[in-house]
Amino acid sequence: MDDVSFELSPGEIVALLGPNGAGKTTTLRMLGGLIHPTSGSVLLDQQIVTAATASRLRASIGFLTEAPGLWERLTVRQNLDVYARLHAIATPRLAVDRMLDLFGISDRARDVAGELSKGLKQRVALARTLLHDPSIVLLDEPTAGLDPQSAHDLRDLVLRMRDERRAVLLSTHNLDEVDRVADRVAVLRTRLVALDTPTALRTRLFGRRVRVELARDAASHVSFLSAGGINDVKVHGAVISVGLNEHVTIAGLVRRLIESGAAIHAVIPEERSLEDVYLRLLEEPE
Repeated sequence: MDDVSFELSPGEIVALLGPNGAGKTTTLRMLGGLIHPTSGSVLLDQQIVTAATASRLRASIGFLTEAPGLWERLTVRQNLDVYARLHAIATPRLAVDRMLDLFGISDRARDVAGELSKGLKQRVALARTLLHDPSIVLLDEPTAGLDPQSAHDLRDLVLRMRDERRAVLLSTHNLDEVDRVADRVAVLRTRLVALDTPTALRTRLFGRRVRVELARDAASHVSFLSAGGINDVKVHGAVISVGLNEHVTIAGLVRRLIESGAAIHAVIPEERSLEDVYLRLLEEPE
């Protein structure tokens, strides 16, 4: 890994994307203080994470690994009790009760962890991650293997973390999940190749386009648009797609079409999928 530098702010969800072997889990482990970078540094509240400070600073971090990592022979409550004591929480029973209630698993507190479904194990693991009330939450493939309902519930929990002003770093291959929750996207390919909002990345890579649906065939309006300096035009039947820039705005385009006699039914911004953005970034030369 090389040149991976970024900041994570309170109340922000950043998605960490990249192919297998790109360094996502390694990055999370370095940020969590589990391993130390061979060069560069990790700063937490302006304090450098070192072998000497890692144990103390990790108290501010909650880390959900890809595998839940529960003690399968212990009950749900016993699993959480152990971590409450490891974090030296002053009132461990109250903290555990609060997490059981928050994640809707109070009725499963006496169940043995090894007998839980994948979705319930993830709930317990996330409860354990937040048990000590961390300000930074690192999530490694949190919805991997979950059924749609469990994945939906977990997304809601992640969004709740943002509302609670936690800083969340989410590593995932689920681009639909990223589009639903992420404020910014970081793409790794052993180095950081992009870091921005999904909207800004779409605009940078593909530009801005708008689709206008007309009452009749759109081809007759192309020459009129071209005469007005609107040249990035694609036509398909009664639909016309136009590239926007600082000189070509939606308002100007609509005005020009009306002047040419077009009857407009709808004006719809075109948006490339996050998958398109991701694949284009991976195609760019190193």
